[in-house]
Amino acid sequence: MPSSEPTIAELLDGCTHSAVHIEMRDHYGVAAEADDFRAWLETGRLDTDPGSPDWAPWVALVSRAVARGVTVRRARIVSEPVSDYIRYEHASTTVNLHAGEDVRWLPRRQASDIALPSNDFWLFDDRVIRWGYFSGNGAMVGHDISDDPAAVKLCSEAFESVWARAIPHAQYEIH
Repeated sequence: MPSSEPTIAELLDGCTHSAVHIEMRDHYGVAAEADDFRAWLETGRLDTDPGSPDWAPWVALVSRAVARGVTVRRARIVSEPVSDYIRYEHASTTVNLHAGEDVRWLPRRQASDIALPSNDFWLFDDRVIRWGYFSGNGAMVGHDISDDPAAVKLCSEAFESVWARAIPHAQYEIH
């Protein structure tokens, strides 16, 4: 049965001024990335072509939003030393930047006193949250949409606190 909830693409396409995303896991078991991640572990080679079939839809989506004046920011809270997956993510972030996202990294130890939701989220136009739920091995197991004002306030304040402390991608050195 199809979901009646909007997808990230629909939410981003409907966005008018901001889309922010916090990632807090040290490993994501994204099925679509499994082969690329395994190849990167084995060879060090990585798909960073914004026009490749794996990246082109995301690049087009973000580029459209940015062209409309939407600010797209992504903050990643990571444990150090970082996991192999975070190394992989860091290496591929050039494509996110190419699309128009601004990406920052915050070592987890610097986030200890920030009130954070317990799940990753996207916040669109400071009004709609898309929660992401993951299994213990990092596989996506579901999501929910919320416009609860208290949850929106928590996410907005958490993101801005993380963003203020986080290190811009170009300056973040993997440890």
